Amino acid sequence: MINKELLKTESEKLGLKLDEIALERFDKYAELLVYWNERINLTAILEPDDIVLKHFVDSLAFLKYCSPENGASLIDVGTGAGFPGLALKIARPDLNITLMDSTKKKLGVIEEILKEVDLSANVVHARAEEAGHDNSFREQYDFATARAVSNLRDLSEYCLPFVKIGGRFISLKGADAKNELDEADVAIKTLGGKVDKIDIFELSGCGERAIIQIEKVSNTPDKYPRPKGKMVKQPL
Repeated sequence: MINKELLKTESEKLGLKLDEIALERFDKYAELLVYWNERINLTAILEPDDIVLKHFVDSLAFLKYCSPENGASLIDVGTGAGFPGLALKIARPDLNITLMDSTKKKLGVIEEILKEVDLSANVVHARAEEAGHDNSFREQYDFATARAVSNLRDLSEYCLPFVKIGGRFISLKGADAKNELDEADVAIKTLGGKVDKIDIFELSGCGERAIIQIEKVSNTPDKYPRPKGKMVKQPL
């Protein structure tokens, strides 16, 4: 299905060494992504090399700039077709990963892929703005992450409530990351976060990307996250 040598080479550029088991799992992931996409809209990116670069390598860049400890807990908010959370699980099976999405059909695909690649993760059907008030999830994670979900201001309201103090919200962004960061400044501080660093890099043949790391330095006030309608009407 995919060019495993391309995935291996590009991952090595990120400082990651994928073993043969991981490469086979990514290959099966790509195959199932294409198969299920004919039945449910998961992604517009379906060419094998594009899947490798724009989905897999783009997700794995997380691990170049952030090194979770063995067994660290991570929640992928709005995981969709599993990016970046499922890709991270394949590269780092030791991570305790929760894949959350509000679309049940997409999570059904995620569960099928996990079964086929012989991995386990916590798959949760929920809206982030509701789960963020549930004590089972609120401030329980070492890391929260999201990719291609929303602007950074709103993402911070969705994601920071899940992060424990001392943990991090890692946002995977494109070329407009610095502008988004400026617009999100008040929200990040209000929600208990502090921008630690932003790394800008070129994704092979796909343009500029950014990894934004926001440290959780204080508890998120109880009223956040707010319902989506309120977030739209009264942005932080």
